[in-house]
Amino acid sequence: MTAFLQGFGLGGGLIVAIGAQNAFVLTQGVRRNYPMAVATVCIVCDGLLIFLGVTGVGSAVGRYPLLGRLAAWGGAAFLAWYGFGAFRSAWKGGVLEQGRNSGKTLRQTLLLTLGVTLLNPHVYLDTVLLMGSVSGQFAIPERYVFGLGALCASIVWFILLSLGGQVLAPVFSRQSTWRFLDGVVCLTMWSLALGLIRSTLST
Repeated sequence: MTAFLQGFGLGGGLIVAIGAQNAFVLTQGVRRNYPMAVATVCIVCDGLLIFLGVTGVGSAVGRYPLLGRLAAWGGAAFLAWYGFGAFRSAWKGGVLEQGRNSGKTLRQTLLLTLGVTLLNPHVYLDTVLLMGSVSGQFAIPERYVFGLGALCASIVWFILLSLGGQVLAPVFSRQSTWRFLDGVVCLTMWSLALGLIRSTLST
């Protein structure tokens, strides 16, 4: 359960930040432009990348103790930096910018979704490298549970954005909502970084 919750917390913290993908998914939900298809593509991409990170990077980290410690410190540093970015965003305040998109057919919409998801270099840093590194602190069974927790966070978030688009769009256009959300992300990232440091120092 600890591994699942850590995976869910890390996955949720990484995925809810304001970005092109979230804006795109939400606007498709608002416009009822194949919202479930858009959510499915995002979830499948996240699942594949998380699995790659947990089984590849996570396995390498788990096999070599020194590599595991280096990855843990690197992961903690990244989480701390990510949390600071969320803190700075909460301090400044942000809003959802709903730009127009050209996707009208299912094929066009799916291609746009793939582009927004896979052409963003941060998705590989978050899912493959960071998730894989953090998962390395767990034994193999728990490592997959960690990945499952992260995937569940993606499922919940993308379905919420897609199907709740019409309800959520006015809410996410408010600066106070994003301030609160960024604040939660900041505390989550810093808590995970601290936990990772403690785990490394205790080994």
